[in-house]
Amino acid sequence: MPARYDLATTHLDPPFAVVDSAAFDANAAAMLQRAGGKPIRVASKSVRCRTLIQRALAMPGYAGVMAFTLAEALWLAETGTSDDILVAYPTADRGGLADLVKHADAITLMVDDPAQLDLIDAAVAPGSRPAFRLCLELDASWRPFGAHIGVRRSPLHSPAAVGEFARAIAARPGFTLVGVMGYEAQIAGLGDAQPGRRAYSRMVRFIQRRSVAELAERRAAAVAAVRRHAELEFVNGGGTGSLHLTTAESAVTELTAGSGLFGPTLFDGYSAWRPQPAALFALSVVRRPAPGIATVLGGGWIASGPAHGSRLPSPHLPAGLRLNSSEGAGEVQTPLLGPGADALRVGDRVWFRHAKAGELCEHVNELHLIDGDEVVDVLPTYRGEGKAFL
Repeated sequence: MPARYDLATTHLDPPFAVVDSAAFDANAAAMLQRAGGKPIRVASKSVRCRTLIQRALAMPGYAGVMAFTLAEALWLAETGTSDDILVAYPTADRGGLADLVKHADAITLMVDDPAQLDLIDAAVAPGSRPAFRLCLELDASWRPFGAHIGVRRSPLHSPAAVGEFARAIAARPGFTLVGVMGYEAQIAGLGDAQPGRRAYSRMVRFIQRRSVAELAERRAAAVAAVRRHAELEFVNGGGTGSLHLTTAESAVTELTAGSGLFGPTLFDGYSAWRPQPAALFALSVVRRPAPGIATVLGGGWIASGPAHGSRLPSPHLPAGLRLNSSEGAGEVQTPLLGPGADALRVGDRVWFRHAKAGELCEHVNELHLIDGDEVVDVLPTYRGEGKAFL
């Protein structure tokens, strides 16, 4: 494998990133199988390359995009990337709301608070615009005995609260409620078979079993409460780590996933399915400071989230390398230890995997698409197209 990647990229000087087309397509197909016939909306945050978003959308079974900001959604609509874009998070982008008038049929905004509606109305008066499409977000966290297990997103947890907000939207001019979304982070975003964390993994499996059952019942009740006030076009749920579970809910009509296309290291800790590593980046060995140590230039491409070793990039190829725990992945250099280090010479390449999917693309302007042992295309990332949305 390292020989194939090295052969394909001999003309390139690191740092650069590649996507293995066969692994990307295999991951996309596996996700569709796990979705059990329900369409998958592509999470653009996890890809950040328009060409690859469109590659996924071209596969039967993928439909629509979940964008992470309104500015990104407007750009995707303007460039013809998709005409069905759900913005995953509420927006306070007043300029973007004014521009939304031109793409109101293609873009759906996320809301969970009347204050967000007030902000939208203040930015673009209801009488001067078409009705903006809205999706109401249900808080999908599990709350046993008053605890909060999951991420802090929507304040709307109970079916009654969701139904009341839907009623308020229906009574307010300038808006059309078309969807409900709930992201079960404690199910989709937590690995249940993490290496070296046996007790933690058992706890995660317990949480997920209980949370799946509770959420299925509560989500069905919440959707029923919303349908009393709106004709819903979709009910969205899931993530790469929970496609096979969320698809079983009859109330859910579509799923969202994206990280599984690239197969970052955070998904190595899942027992149900581990995507193939499809996105990698290469760095050059520039120093041999001591026996058993090889140092590459750069490498500090740290993923977002809690400050934990799981957010560091991982040396992938050649085998037998690990980060130095006292230095980690550094901004300007990264020492690598292990039995594979002594075989490396100055000028050799080390292939790394990022901890999270799309964040890799914030560091490079292009992705080199590899088929076999050849680079068959060079694809601009969002950054390469001059876009940085967060």
